[in-house]
Amino acid sequence: MRLDRKEAKMASILIVEDDAGILLGLVRNLEFEGHDVISTRDGEEGLRLALDERPDLLLLDVMLPGLDGKEICRLVRKEGIETPILFLSARGEESDKVSGLRLGADDYMTKPIGVKELVARVDAALRRARVREGTERPFSFGPFHVDFDARSLTRDGEEIELTEREFLLLSFLIRNAERALSRDAILREVWGYGYEGTARTIDNFITRLRRKIESDPQRPTRILTVRGFGYRFLPQGTA
Repeated sequence: MRLDRKEAKMASILIVEDDAGILLGLVRNLEFEGHDVISTRDGEEGLRLALDERPDLLLLDVMLPGLDGKEICRLVRKEGIETPILFLSARGEESDKVSGLRLGADDYMTKPIGVKELVARVDAALRRARVREGTERPFSFGPFHVDFDARSLTRDGEEIELTEREFLLLSFLIRNAERALSRDAILREVWGYGYEGTARTIDNFITRLRRKIESDPQRPTRILTVRGFGYRFLPQGTA
């Protein structure tokens, strides 16, 4: 029996890259990781595949002859498709990254990029997408219940309002319960590699979450600070 992509690690990935050597390397490495890869060196064909095949993730070279990666991204997002989009470009200026992210991309990588980093960024984008799609089982801790399908947090049946980013942050903490998580890891996983935020961003959102799930936010028992490092989530709290 074939596993559903969301039950296994495998995902369908579309790569649009006009450099034959780079494209071959990307395809081989992502297939080695267990992904189902389709590819093209042509922007027009890339857009057609993105719209017709609806892959789980798009990896787009920015500088393509004819229809470039940014235009593909714009047109895909115009169709209401929320598939994760990762840009790969030789241009690493801040303005290029910002313009790409504002078009709706999830990440922006500068060539050359190491294989391990590429795979990590692809996996992180896929994990964030699965949380958004609600493909994880419900989770309960204390009086709280998290329904990933409904994207809701309730306490004793009463719903607690969360922003999109708060929900993604709580989901990441749940998946990594009892582990010490660095601020950098949280920023990468919840905000994405392309986000130019700071540790203060994490601290502010942790404070907001504590107000919603801690009996005494000033003396937290569930989201603990790991001094000089980050945070640790204990579902049942400390004694």
